Amino acid sequence: MAERLASQLGARVTVIDRRPHIAGNAFDLYDEAGVLMHRYGPHIFHTNSEQVFDYLSRFTEWRFYEHRVLAFVDNQLTPIPINLDTINQLYGLALQSHELKAWFAGRAEPVGQVRTSEDVVVSRVGRELYEKFFQGYTRKQWGLDPSELDSSVTARVPIRTDRDDRYFQDRFQFMPKDGYTKMFERMLDHPNISVSTGTNYADIASEFQGANLVYTGAIDEFFGYRFGALPYRSLGFEHVTLDAPQFQQVGTVNYPQTEAYTRITEYKHLTGQCHEKTTITYEYPSAQGDPYYPIPRSENHDLFIKYQGLARDHPGVHFVGRLASYKYYNMDQVVGQALATFRRLASGRAIHP
Repeated sequence: MAERLASQLGARVTVIDRRPHIAGNAFDLYDEAGVLMHRYGPHIFHTNSEQVFDYLSRFTEWRFYEHRVLAFVDNQLTPIPINLDTINQLYGLALQSHELKAWFAGRAEPVGQVRTSEDVVVSRVGRELYEKFFQGYTRKQWGLDPSELDSSVTARVPIRTDRDDRYFQDRFQFMPKDGYTKMFERMLDHPNISVSTGTNYADIASEFQGANLVYTGAIDEFFGYRFGALPYRSLGFEHVTLDAPQFQQVGTVNYPQTEAYTRITEYKHLTGQCHEKTTITYEYPSAQGDPYYPIPRSENHDLFIKYQGLARDHPGVHFVGRLASYKYYNMDQVVGQALATFRRLASGRAIHP
């Protein structure tokens, strides 16, 4: 938003972040060992939008990267999303791709109306695979059983009948060659843009009376929690640097069963960096801490609608991003939302230069 407003409309823009750095949750840096890592867990760029890819390409070169994930299930590492190799490995079978669809159908449980995340999975592949791969992981990630969550949570994870072990199948799958922080630094490198980190907007709001505001924080916080706090899920991270060039065979390994953490990520797979050491991150979901994930339940959506009603009474404030929209967005979706918001702003020219 800042780059578009400054470069296209000549607006003077101040970017304010309460954290001591730019780039939000996509912030990456070289740690003390010299390994490029993501402070807030893995961020993997993928999109089918040529517009989004072309826009970001103005600020970075790319490294081709297709993300692969394994799940530690029944004391073995198996591909996730579930595919032909997953089933043959777990059950000692030799199914062909054309046979797997019928194998799933033989285990699927009929569900009258698919409403919850549990319904999505058991209606497609049955209860055993649901319990192995989805139930425990979802309970850890969200602090709720899948039967208590909207169907969108597990619907995001595909079930495949072929051997495709890529986590995503998007047209564009790349990582910023020099990292996300460098990409955002280039995006903000404009004479009309000033950046103030380590600053809480509420403390300096009086300095911007009458100015347009692009707000990307939590919408309930903006309105002083007038209707109560919107529920979010947070994350805790344990970053560990190891005196070895590699720790695991893929970028991320999920742990859907007994471990307290949900996944371990090794960043050198993502970045392609050559280094004698490696850095990994253990991810622990939490009810406390910075808001990361809006919790998809109908009552939470109803509460958000109340805050959305208040937002309509503030035409000079533009709510953009996951927290401001109370919606789970991938990175490319956030970029798309920001570009669309800019186009609406530009068409109205309600901008103070």
